[in-house]
Amino acid sequence: MSSNSFSLIIKRKISTYKKIIEVDPDKSISIRSFLIASISQNISKVKNVLLSEDVQSTIKCLKKLGVEIKKQNQKNYLIFGKGLGSLVAKKNSKLDFGNSGTLARLLVGILATTPGIDVKIGGDKSLNKRSMKKLIDLMSKFGAIFYPKNKFNFPLKLISTEMPIGIDYFAGVSAQLKSAVILAALNSFGNTKIIEKQKSRDHTENMMIKNNQAIKIKNGKKRTINIIGKKYLNPIDIKVPGDASSSAFFASLTLLNKDSSLKIKNVGLNPTRIGFYKLMKKQKAKIKFQNLRKENNELIGDILIKSSKIKPIISPRSIYPSTADEFPILFVIAGLTKGTSIFRGISDLANKESNRVLEMQKVLRQVGIKSLAKKDELKIFGKGMVDARDKKIVVPNLGDHRICMSSFILAILTGAKTNIKNFETVYTSSPSFLKIMKLLGAKFEIQK
Repeated sequence: MSSNSFSLIIKRKISTYKKIIEVDPDKSISIRSFLIASISQNISKVKNVLLSEDVQSTIKCLKKLGVEIKKQNQKNYLIFGKGLGSLVAKKNSKLDFGNSGTLARLLVGILATTPGIDVKIGGDKSLNKRSMKKLIDLMSKFGAIFYPKNKFNFPLKLISTEMPIGIDYFAGVSAQLKSAVILAALNSFGNTKIIEKQKSRDHTENMMIKNNQAIKIKNGKKRTINIIGKKYLNPIDIKVPGDASSSAFFASLTLLNKDSSLKIKNVGLNPTRIGFYKLMKKQKAKIKFQNLRKENNELIGDILIKSSKIKPIISPRSIYPSTADEFPILFVIAGLTKGTSIFRGISDLANKESNRVLEMQKVLRQVGIKSLAKKDELKIFGKGMVDARDKKIVVPNLGDHRICMSSFILAILTGAKTNIKNFETVYTSSPSFLKIMKLLGAKFEIQK
């Protein structure tokens, strides 16, 4: 998290707007591109990189592991790939993942099967609270060792295996764990088979599409990913599209803000990332995808959004993998939509940067919106668009960018006097968030 911490003060509602914007580049693709390029052959080119703290943490870690990275201009980079199993680190050196769960899980996947790795790993306060048990269990199957034993959160010591052997893995909803297994498998002996009952984000697979010698995918009722270990990887050359998750927050504001419209250009519309938009369309939201095309095996297009009268949300378990980042803002939409909304299959939200169900319940309660949570379900009793100018919202330092962004939107829609602590955490994923909000007409003060 940034040392330049600040709170955000919001005192008034936003007005009507009709705008065209571009959002920050995709965080998931930006991080993956550096990691995969570092273990590929020769020089990879990555354009339109997200300039966020999570990506900066990725670059710092890779440089510490001996990877040469050159910045060509503000958003374009050259990565001089070292090939599989070639990352190096001084014994007991420390890798700092910052706030990034994506970086933590994926880089641990690479290092678990890279010979000679003996490092300390950890992140900021928020990341260090998160359970890494599933990751540790999976990497232990490849042969990696973690100390202290039976400790499942950072900081930890990671000692890689000298003799990694491929595994079979029945994947759950986490694309990060799936990617960690893919990356560990690439430098393992033999084959690794991943079976997905429910498809999660596939940016890692898409980025490796030209490596048929190393990865083979069969689509069907159960999707199967076969990784053939110890094969070289070709360099990558990609342009990172706009982030679908960041776009969802601006889309949500537009849907709920009277007489407003917004066009968001050049957004990544990968089918595994657009659960939010599909769900909102079912609730009668006016959302259209335009100018669709494929680049680097990723679907890209523009999103057109108009103010809408939305029905209460019924969110099934099946939509979770393609909507994981957007639930905090969906809870805001539900609270400001008349009727009862129900979200199922959301237990994994407890293990994000914060417990996102619990923390969003606290935020909504401050403007008089009631909710009821069970282990895997949340009911929100929506009041419609409330006037909360007589109410106050205080959001403590949770180290959770999505809670900060969602609380901001709730505040500018309801007029509640709001103080969001440590808002700089939004820079981990969306450094242009406040700049775009200003363009849309939001009024706020920064308090250092």
